[in-house]
Amino acid sequence: MTDRPTVRAPLPAPRPEHPIAPTVTRPVRDPSAPHTAEPAAVALPLVAAVARGVALVVVLPVRLLWELIAAAGRLVYRNLLSPAGRFLRRWLLSPLAWALHRLLWLPLVWGARNLLWLPLRWAARTLVWLPLVWLGRGLAWVADNLIWRPLVWLAYAVAWAARTLVWVPLVWLGGVLAAVGSAVGRAVRWLLWTPLVWLARVVLRPPLVGLGRVLVWLVDHLLVRPARWLGAALQPAGRLVWRGVGMLAGALGVALVGLVRGIWWVVVRVGRLVVAALVGAWRTAGWLLRLLHRLVLRPLGRGLRWLWRHTVRPLARGVGWVWSATVVPVAHGVRALWRATVPPAARWIRRSVLDPARLASREVLGALGLRR
Repeated sequence: MTDRPTVRAPLPAPRPEHPIAPTVTRPVRDPSAPHTAEPAAVALPLVAAVARGVALVVVLPVRLLWELIAAAGRLVYRNLLSPAGRFLRRWLLSPLAWALHRLLWLPLVWGARNLLWLPLRWAARTLVWLPLVWLGRGLAWVADNLIWRPLVWLAYAVAWAARTLVWVPLVWLGGVLAAVGSAVGRAVRWLLWTPLVWLARVVLRPPLVGLGRVLVWLVDHLLVRPARWLGAALQPAGRLVWRGVGMLAGALGVALVGLVRGIWWVVVRVGRLVVAALVGAWRTAGWLLRLLHRLVLRPLGRGLRWLWRHTVRPLARGVGWVWSATVVPVAHGVRALWRATVPPAARWIRRSVLDPARLASREVLGALGLRR
């Protein structure tokens, strides 16, 4: 036997019929622990019981009130808002959409297609595109048949004449002359040149050398020196002959320059004629386009503007008046009804029901230790 008192665990508290919070089970203390902490440990079941009572008194009515409000909201949605929405959709929005589609959209589409798009497309194709295509084809035909093809034919004719009348005869004559020259050269070489060379080398060279020396002396004393004297005497006449040759060359140069200038004058005149034809065609096209604009496009634009002012604009104004007289007041009424009913009810439910319930549940959970 020892002098220490025996410490036993307290009896468990009675179990409530509706438990709210879990029961805290105290562990068995060590007998060696001090005896001063027993009162606080014993007071914990009392706090739990008080918290459970507060939860039963506060949370349960709030939960029941929330369920009642939710049931009332479902009832209001089922019996008031949903029938009102179906009624508005069936008897107001659907007829209004049908009327707008049948009386506004389809006439606008038909008018835009048959009164604007098709006439504009016909006018652009018939009065603008086809004349431009015809004008382009005419200009292309003129340029092809009156300018390009004559130039091509002239070039072909000049090339054919140069080839047939100049180049081919020259080539043929050159070939004939080359063949004749080759044959004559071979004949002269074998029949004349070779015997003459042999005769000159063997028979005529020694006497010809002596004769040549004599002739050189005679030429030097009888021809060269008198020729020099005669050349000095005839130098003024040679200058006159040279001047005559120079004058003849100058005359030929002037004639060639005149010929080149004449060809250049012809080319310039033809080019100016072509440019004048192109400029005249361009001005004619501009005149035709201005005439088309004055006689067709401007009256067509004025007619379309008058049609727009007297058909589309009054129709649009009537549709706008119908919209402002029917849809806008209904929308304003629905918005005023919504502002007068739903936001005040939502604010009252949030301030009077949801906020107190949230605060009470927060306090209960804090008291039970489930929320910090």
